[in-house]
Amino acid sequence: MALYSDFLLLFVFSVSSVLSQVTEFISIDCGSTSNYTDPKTGLQWVSDNGMMAHGESVQVNNPDADWVQYQRRRDFPIDNKKYCYNLRTRERRRYLVRATFQYGTLESEDSFPKFELYLDATKWSTVTIMEASRVYAKEMIIRAPSSSIDVCICCATTGSPFISTIELRPLNLSMYATDYEDDFFLKLAARVNFGAPSENALRYPDDPYDRIWDSDLVKRQNFLVGVAPGTVRINTSKNVDIKTREYPPVKVMQTAVVGTQGMLSYRLNLEDFPANARAFAYFSEIEELKANETRKFKMVKPYVPDYSNAVVNIAENANGSYRLYEPSYMNVTLDFVLSFSFVKTHDSTKGPLLSAIEISKYLKIASKTDSDDVIALNAFNSMAVASSLINNEGGDPCVPAQWEWVNCTSTTTPRITKIALSGKNLNGNIPPETNSMDKLEELWLDGNFLTGSLPDISNLVNLKIVHLENNNLSGSLPKYMGSLRNLRELYIQNNSFSGVIPRALLTGKVIINYGHNPGLHTEAAKKMHFELIIGISISILLVLLVLLIGSLVYLHRLRKKTSYHKKNEQDEGVSYYISLSELEEATKSFSKKIGRGSFGTVFYGQMKDGKEVAVKIMADSSSHMTHQFVTEVALLSRIHHRNLVPLIGFCEEEHQRILVYEYMHNGTLRDHIYGSSNLKPLDWLVRLRIAEDAAKGLEYLHTGCSPSIIHRDVKTSNILLDINMRAKVSDFGLSRQAEEDLTHISSVARGTVGYLDPEYYANQQLTEKSDVYSFGVVLLELISGKKPVSAEEFGADLNIVHWARALIRKGDVVSIVDPVLLGNAKIESIWRVAEIAIQCVQQRSVSRPRMQEVIIAIQEASKIEKGNDGSQKLLSASSSSSKGQSSRKTLLTSFLEMESPDLSSNGCNVPAAR
Repeated sequence: MALYSDFLLLFVFSVSSVLSQVTEFISIDCGSTSNYTDPKTGLQWVSDNGMMAHGESVQVNNPDADWVQYQRRRDFPIDNKKYCYNLRTRERRRYLVRATFQYGTLESEDSFPKFELYLDATKWSTVTIMEASRVYAKEMIIRAPSSSIDVCICCATTGSPFISTIELRPLNLSMYATDYEDDFFLKLAARVNFGAPSENALRYPDDPYDRIWDSDLVKRQNFLVGVAPGTVRINTSKNVDIKTREYPPVKVMQTAVVGTQGMLSYRLNLEDFPANARAFAYFSEIEELKANETRKFKMVKPYVPDYSNAVVNIAENANGSYRLYEPSYMNVTLDFVLSFSFVKTHDSTKGPLLSAIEISKYLKIASKTDSDDVIALNAFNSMAVASSLINNEGGDPCVPAQWEWVNCTSTTTPRITKIALSGKNLNGNIPPETNSMDKLEELWLDGNFLTGSLPDISNLVNLKIVHLENNNLSGSLPKYMGSLRNLRELYIQNNSFSGVIPRALLTGKVIINYGHNPGLHTEAAKKMHFELIIGISISILLVLLVLLIGSLVYLHRLRKKTSYHKKNEQDEGVSYYISLSELEEATKSFSKKIGRGSFGTVFYGQMKDGKEVAVKIMADSSSHMTHQFVTEVALLSRIHHRNLVPLIGFCEEEHQRILVYEYMHNGTLRDHIYGSSNLKPLDWLVRLRIAEDAAKGLEYLHTGCSPSIIHRDVKTSNILLDINMRAKVSDFGLSRQAEEDLTHISSVARGTVGYLDPEYYANQQLTEKSDVYSFGVVLLELISGKKPVSAEEFGADLNIVHWARALIRKGDVVSIVDPVLLGNAKIESIWRVAEIAIQCVQQRSVSRPRMQEVIIAIQEASKIEKGNDGSQKLLSASSSSSKGQSSRKTLLTSFLEMESPDLSSNGCNVPAAR
């Protein structure tokens, strides 16, 4: 009955998950005049009216009668512009993006269209229409690079560019993960359902993620030819367990082809190949094999050593019949013509079997226009929103076609060289963001309604031509205008500028027109006031001299006061400023390197008072690293706890950013678990004490600070050990403060692979439970002595969480225990920590404990280990124990006995980050 209940809960969860995904589907019928519900699928389709202002809706002459969305299409002008649809996404979430095209019968003697399709700045495909009735589908798997993407049509070679539909389908967290998704999209080349009952493609609702599975019965040019003799089609009505990583539809896995003569062979063409690809083969044993029957085979074409030498035994690989086995070829090079064959082995009685294949090309993600340039352009665009006079086609400003009011470079990362907004009814001030466009050569803003003074544009060293005439600009012309070495033309007439024109602009090198600015004049016009100015100046100088003497006296007193406060801060343990010269002396010119992390290199030092310190120098001055530096100084200057590494001081001098910490003599916890063979292995009680110390540090951040602090990078290398092997949490560069009355912080997922909370990674919502998940991984490392991610230990698709969870659920804790602990630790104590660790790494944060509960569990484990309660020591790797064999204290009893938190202050009051 319990098993049935578990299955029912799993089924309900799966169904609710799929329904949630469907509500996030985006289905756009391009050219449709209204929204509707598809009668075949029940999916909601929306018209692109209101999201696309260009092109025209056209009736398709011979629409596919089975699908409403192919009755109309949207045609775009034949020009050099691009036309883009903007789709909202969740950054770093994976999506299936699909664009489809059905043209219909040609009118008169026109040729079929050929044009280009882009996703953001990346060329997706060249769309070539060759058959009137065929629906051409272009599909990619992406990890969203930002909060939105653009699907763009452009660059027609023949005919008018058009589009029929755009679809966006969110995917399950595990699906289509690759090691290269930061740099490559996955462009679909083939997805084939073998043994399909008809020529109809299979998709939603049979596939909850609405992938299109082409039937192997379709016989069009260069699609699945060269079928081997003896190939037969089989099917089953029994359910197939498909709950692994890619979740192919059950209906796809219920059909297959079998090579009865010992071979399966097919050939198909792959668009835009040769190329590197990600390939999947989907197998399931759906025939009832007799006791003396076996099915074993190998892939002989294409020959890929690691894969071709492996023997496929579907039932064995999948741990039973009617279960999915889906070997993935992560990165293989395939030719334009792909011939593939599976051949049975000599000891097999049955021929090879195949249910489906999926092949995707790695498509390099192209760089979009420089982000600072885009921010500036958006600022200009917002100045004309009300009148909509800036006519852009959406998408990236430069790729694949430039907006009509900008010019761009052709570099890998495009830059803006010209802004042409003459007479566009712009209102307001010239955006200060313009100063970041350091490749800008021409700025045309004449004939608008611009007001205010000139912003700082001193960074625009490439500026050649500036047109600001016929506006309402005021203020003075800054002196740096004459220092812009490439400036050749400056037009500012008919404004309200005032003051003196910089002399460098009047040397003849720059063509300047400054007429009709009543308050603007040259330096010569001021000579008549010279004597008056001299008199006034002498008076002012006398006043300034008196003020200067007073200031010197004040500064002398202030310096003495500052020195006094600095000494007090050192006495009270508050971080203070340390000069670079002091640090060079303390570290003997940074001669003894003791570590290196993402922040930079760490050196050993000794201050004049004998205090040993760790000096961490920031590796670079990027904005991200600078933010980490500021965050760490701001937080650690205010928070103090015996289980947090104290910040002694900091230095920001000569482009160097340096943090100075208390020196931790025994290094990192990571070093002691698996980082160095020279260190003595930690016994179980020491590991428990370290875990408790680190947990108390985190619990203080979560509950002892107001607002609470989320560490965001909890891992064994950020848990340091002092001379007495007591643990302290370090590295607060990624930490975030919680906000009052909010359940979470919206934040781009940051952290370390293997420790990162999957819920935080998926929805970008940071909570204190994200630290709890990471700490759960640390506990599993303490138990097992294994790294969080290791292909050697767990295989390519698993990590320490998946591995440990599977064994613990079977009641087998011994198999995860570090061999050095066998025979030296009580099994009940290990069970207690294993239980709380698995609770910490639950998929949903609401199911995870608080750090206070984690501390209780660790303290319970310590009492069990120290006590004489008859608990058994771990004897060997083959021994086992049921976790219900010994009684345990209740959580309430343990909570009442829990020690008071170790605080060296009554709490921290951290100001908001600036």
